[in-house]
Amino acid sequence: MQTHSPKEITQLLVAWGEGDRAALEELAPLVHAELRRLAHHYMGRERPGHTLQTSALINEAYIRLIDWKDVRWQNRAHFFAVAAQFMRRTLVDFARERHYLKRGGDALQVTLGEAADFSVQRDADLVALDEALIALAEVDRRKAQVVEMRFFGGLSVEEVAEVLGVSKETVMRDWRLAKVWLLKEIDNTGNK
Repeated sequence: MQTHSPKEITQLLVAWGEGDRAALEELAPLVHAELRRLAHHYMGRERPGHTLQTSALINEAYIRLIDWKDVRWQNRAHFFAVAAQFMRRTLVDFARERHYLKRGGDALQVTLGEAADFSVQRDADLVALDEALIALAEVDRRKAQVVEMRFFGGLSVEEVAEVLGVSKETVMRDWRLAKVWLLKEIDNTGNK
């Protein structure tokens, strides 16, 4: 199996962004493994028995990426940061829908034993984190992007620094401060 350098992938992304459909066809199999890794990373944080499959999450992100028009890809890391954002949005939307269903929307009858095994805590945690991340973005957009890329996307400090055009030290400082801010925000929201 031939491996492709980040530079080759970046060149294909730029060509695709400029409208070259052949570049997209060549790029798709090259990024699939990394999209699978991202999706697996996301799904690993979800509750056991989650009804959304890894392949469905990949497909949803891929469809959103393909449909995104007039994008100017900076590099490979930028592409995967955006893919991570689309996966996060898909999971949060899914969690919100489950919460809606839990509250009686489209009610499903289950036995008491089945209900005892049914847990939506991780869905609620994901929604709370998403809301806190949105609030952080209003205060400091870059810190929110760092969290999104590191926590949700699994990008390295170096990749985040490259995407944001800042130093690795800045990424680490933003990462530490954002984690404290988010914990405080989630705690404050939970106590209301």
